[in-house]
Amino acid sequence: MRVLLDRSFPRSLDALVTNFSAPAYAGAQLQAWLFEGVEARRAAEATLAAHGVKATIRSAYKPLLHAFLEEIDHAGLTAVTVQYPRHDHAIPTRFLLESYPLQSMFADIAWTVVPGPVEHEDRALRYQLDLHYADGRIEKRDVLAPNVRCVDHVGQAQISPAGWVCVSNCADEADIDQAWPTEAEGVFEAVVQAVQTHSWGNEEPFFERMDIRVDMPGMEFMLGYGQEQVSTFEAMHEDLYFALLEVFQQHSARPVGNRGMQPGQIVPDIRRHDGDARVRVEVGSYPAFESMPVDPAVSGDAEAFAAGRDPFEKQDAPLSEMRIAEAMTRIRGEQFSAHSRQGRVVQAVYRKGSGPSVLISAAQHANETSGPVGILRAAQQLDAREDAHFTLIALENPDGYAMHQRLIKTHPHHMHHAARYSALGDDLAYREKAPWFETGARRDAVAMTGAELHINLHGYPSHEWTRPWSGYLPRKFEMWTIPKGFFLVLRHQPGLAEKSRRLVEGVTLRLAEMPGLVEFNARQVAAFEAHAGAHGFEIINGIPCLISESATEPTPISLITEFPDETIYGDAFVFAHTAQMLTVTAAVDVYRSL
Repeated sequence: MRVLLDRSFPRSLDALVTNFSAPAYAGAQLQAWLFEGVEARRAAEATLAAHGVKATIRSAYKPLLHAFLEEIDHAGLTAVTVQYPRHDHAIPTRFLLESYPLQSMFADIAWTVVPGPVEHEDRALRYQLDLHYADGRIEKRDVLAPNVRCVDHVGQAQISPAGWVCVSNCADEADIDQAWPTEAEGVFEAVVQAVQTHSWGNEEPFFERMDIRVDMPGMEFMLGYGQEQVSTFEAMHEDLYFALLEVFQQHSARPVGNRGMQPGQIVPDIRRHDGDARVRVEVGSYPAFESMPVDPAVSGDAEAFAAGRDPFEKQDAPLSEMRIAEAMTRIRGEQFSAHSRQGRVVQAVYRKGSGPSVLISAAQHANETSGPVGILRAAQQLDAREDAHFTLIALENPDGYAMHQRLIKTHPHHMHHAARYSALGDDLAYREKAPWFETGARRDAVAMTGAELHINLHGYPSHEWTRPWSGYLPRKFEMWTIPKGFFLVLRHQPGLAEKSRRLVEGVTLRLAEMPGLVEFNARQVAAFEAHAGAHGFEIINGIPCLISESATEPTPISLITEFPDETIYGDAFVFAHTAQMLTVTAAVDVYRSL
């Protein structure tokens, strides 16, 4: 095992209180912005007040949202005009997106949102508000969005949210208006630098597993709107994971965002700690292979299968690996398999029948957990048809899935993109060369069956996805930053445009019959348009769709589902896998009719 970094960072909130509790600041007014929760900030304000300092400490993360949550009076508020800032180092809608889901949370208020002038200075970034009240009052308010500019780890100019301090009315000290270093920024920069400056050699993968343990102060709370939450712990996980992928992409002279690179398995583990931040980065071997944990629900599943009932109809959480494995053995047909890099089995079954052959798969990205449930529910229906002709792979990425099962024990509602890719660090569908490992199941399925249609079940974040210390938006995944409903992506080989169009129209017509789905899509699309602008989809029968020609798909036509399922539970999860199931059965039926 190699330790790349083992370091502590003083808590910036404690440093702020210690520094400005000095007698020289008695009578001063202080405003600060930090990556801290409201309780810790209010306690610090009280401590400073005891030393004669009038302090207001705000959130540096999503400042406009926090202004409405913590400071702005909602009583009688009827309309709001927001002029959001723009900067020449950020996309034009960056600060509009950063306000999400404000307009949807306060839907009874009339919102007018307009872009401000393009700024070149970091300190000038302010939201300008006109607040209209029922009694005729109009209050004007500015909300600072503190950012600092830098050239990031891939050489791109960025502005990113940062700590900030403003102090005035000091008797013996000069006024202050400057960035205030935070432990969150320090942790992120130190991890990236430690990995970037290490000697990795030139042969991929560079390691088996990299563990990044961070204990830090911060905030996490649900917003009470959809699945939305504010979590600096999740944000740190996401930003570190994708930043390090970008570091290795550069090291391998690959384009930023390349999915075929195999650096190894990168695992950020971010925990709450109300004190100085601590970070340890170490590189070593994969953990000892764990046998599949026993799941007592398996026996109940077997009874339901035997009685012809759907054991997963009310499943309200991701299935265990054992339940998926056991359910796969109950599908009639020729069983075959591949093995993952860590040695787990990728189960597949080929059911030979009449009509066109269809490949159905799920969990290519293992943190997208509604797909395996939907595919097994659909498989039970298809298995009852004597003429069914399909190949099924319910869990393509078992190494990532096993990691996701562990990660959700600590943070059940995080999106956990570290579990998205394989133990080699690549996206299975983009694997470039042998050994094929998990990808072998899909390759063998296409070769042995000549599948004409691939139904590929996917998901995406159920709440906002951010990378605060790399410019805020997830680079190369900007279109995925906020939910926009359950939608379909269809890619077809040249000459199949008309057939593909008929397939999509037939599938969406069936999906539109699912209670609540069209309304769910309409709500999420409206929220997306309010905070991000035009979505770029074609809406067919109430279902957003993207149809394009591609010569690189493994089958002539690929139908990809995208449900915002990272990570959901309860009725929301049941709703998600029901939509996935209906897509599979509808696509099989419609394609057969074509």
